Amino acid sequence: MNNQFQRERLCDGVHFSSVTDSKFKHNRITANLFLKLDRAAVTDNAIVPFILRKGCRECPDFTRLNQRLCELYGASLSCDVAKFGGYQVLEISIYGVDDRFTLGGEAMVEPCARLLTDILLDPNVDTNGVFDAHDVEIEKQQLIDTIESQINDKRVYALSRCKSIMCEGETIAVDKYGYIEDAEQITAKSAAGAYRRAIETAQIELFFNGCGNPETAKRIFMEAFSKIRRKPAPIETVSTAVRADQVREVKDEMDVAQSKLVMGFRTGGIPDRRAFGAMRMMVALFGGTPNSRLFTYVREKLSLCYYCAARFDRLTGLMFVDSGVEKQNKQKAYDEILNQLECIRRGDFTDEEITATRMLMQTSLKAVGDSLGATEEWYLTQIMAGATLSPADESALLDKVTRGDIIEAAKRVTLDTVYFLTGKEAAQ
Repeated sequence: MNNQFQRERLCDGVHFSSVTDSKFKHNRITANLFLKLDRAAVTDNAIVPFILRKGCRECPDFTRLNQRLCELYGASLSCDVAKFGGYQVLEISIYGVDDRFTLGGEAMVEPCARLLTDILLDPNVDTNGVFDAHDVEIEKQQLIDTIESQINDKRVYALSRCKSIMCEGETIAVDKYGYIEDAEQITAKSAAGAYRRAIETAQIELFFNGCGNPETAKRIFMEAFSKIRRKPAPIETVSTAVRADQVREVKDEMDVAQSKLVMGFRTGGIPDRRAFGAMRMMVALFGGTPNSRLFTYVREKLSLCYYCAARFDRLTGLMFVDSGVEKQNKQKAYDEILNQLECIRRGDFTDEEITATRMLMQTSLKAVGDSLGATEEWYLTQIMAGATLSPADESALLDKVTRGDIIEAAKRVTLDTVYFLTGKEAAQ
């Protein structure tokens, strides 16, 4: 990357960030609305970006909006819902070619930023401020389909179910897209209410990433938000227990051919950056790379799983191991997963494993800058964590992690929840 990450406050609850890199030919401009996860509001919130994507007052239908995007050299709009720790994030992005690459020297950053601003702040609503009922019905069904697709993907479902059991009653247990029973109750009026609350109360992170001049987009956003009265809710640190007092085991039966075993761990609290780097490396060595202990032993050598991997959530401090297993191998897989963690606690791993793990992690960190979306996600995570580390900074941090650091990190990990999703027993 040519330029460092820059972030500044535009107004209360609105920040503008940028990372520029001349190797790209396009720019990605995103509005991210951060809302604390709330079981009662999450589903209504989730539909908002998908309705906004359908147009604005100036481009009130999909046809006119697409014409406008074509005029902007085929710029594209995208939207989604993300989850960062205990926060739901409503994302709306525009992706377009930079001014330097237009045929006639036309400006592209300015009209793209204005169109995104219009979509976000001047939506297509009636005189009562309500969305079109037909559009809402279409997006409501799409939202229901999205939620159902997550349920149908049993690996995703099992991970989500384990986290919801492990963090029952906490904001981080709430699903980012919400719930089918709530989606079925969405109306044009309730969706419009969710939109107004989001604009009024969300912490808004505006992000410019690409090869262009971010100052143009910043000026447009500053003008637009200076006209709006808001009461943004401050970002709160979302905390969860750092150690498990006892292990909970939950078993569900569904129509599945391959059982899913998910184990949720708490990582004991991470006091400083060095401890954070050690935990990241420990999880990667344990189950986060193709040469990890879980892949090498549990999957390859012992053939106990179809897949077996560990992942670490840096915003919550939770670690999950998920695996696809035959029902009869559940206990063997469970025992061997814990055995491999115990091996790391004892220091029963080689220097070559440490080197290979570090190299793979650093290669992955180098690749962050090759994607506009990945770069944005990286820095949004840093913002939520209260840090400003670049991928290069974290790569340097990994160089300082020692064998002893990895062992100490593994010793802080405690098993909290075991979730087993398996096929239904045959009727007698």
